[in-house]
Amino acid sequence: MKFPLSLAAVLPACVLALSACSSVAPATGSGATAVTPASAQDVRQLGQIVDLRSGQRLSAEQLLAQLAAAPRVIIGEQHDQLSHHQIEQWLLQQLQGQRPQGSVLLEMLNPDQQVKVDKVKPWLQTDPVVRPEHVAELLAWQPSWKWAQYGELVMTVMRAPYPVWSANLDRSEIKQLFIDQPAVQGKHSNLANDGKVHDKLKDIIRVMHDNQIDAPRLAAMLSVQQQRDRRMAERLLAAPAPAVLIAGAYHAHKDLGVPLHVQDLTGGPAPLVLVLAQQGATVLAPQADFVWFTPAVTAAAAAAVASAK
Repeated sequence: MKFPLSLAAVLPACVLALSACSSVAPATGSGATAVTPASAQDVRQLGQIVDLRSGQRLSAEQLLAQLAAAPRVIIGEQHDQLSHHQIEQWLLQQLQGQRPQGSVLLEMLNPDQQVKVDKVKPWLQTDPVVRPEHVAELLAWQPSWKWAQYGELVMTVMRAPYPVWSANLDRSEIKQLFIDQPAVQGKHSNLANDGKVHDKLKDIIRVMHDNQIDAPRLAAMLSVQQQRDRRMAERLLAAPAPAVLIAGAYHAHKDLGVPLHVQDLTGGPAPLVLVLAQQGATVLAPQADFVWFTPAVTAAAAAAVASAK
């Protein structure tokens, strides 16, 4: 298929859009300033947790009990929210204390980084004195995932005894998918579902491009987004259980992303889904099992914290 622009020109926009598609839209408002890495007590008191299945508010400990009992959990985050990564770090530390963790999967890692992860992880478990920034270099950490946001979470999982798996596509795979635009197979994730999944994803992509996107590029981005979801689902199912996948919120949504592909691949139930969202965002029961609302942080405040690190 011929595109109005070259693949080299549009691919960065495609990747950027897909990354943006992985966030719950933040609420507008004055916004609290972001905080430095939270203690266990700070995290437990951060925001509000709701069981969307019952509408009941939960304590952090009650949420942990629910997550600990599930063989597979997906945590959906807003990528630029430091508090979300602090919560993820706390949850993983606490879950490991309640039962052995089988594995953790990160959207932020590509397959071509897996060999580096597997090499660095045993060394880190010997507790060497090392700068976190050097670990980022050894992992070939991608600059698009701000290390100031993810560094402490990554160091936690890399020093832990369980395996860490990549959950994304390589850039070379994305390039080819952008050209080929293969459709995923499965009644939950493709057009057999009355086109609802495709329509919702297209709407999200359009919004991320201010409605300035032509039909060929929209179709290509839709294909890449769903293939990323399918890859995450495949990796989650293959990973040692209990497994936790950390990804953008739209990837985590039960009505749009990875859970649909898990159902397609297994014919069974979806994994348990926790979405982290800023206060004021809308997260409904069809999208997640639990939502943890965090104080709203303005983009300027988040940037100030990141630059200070």
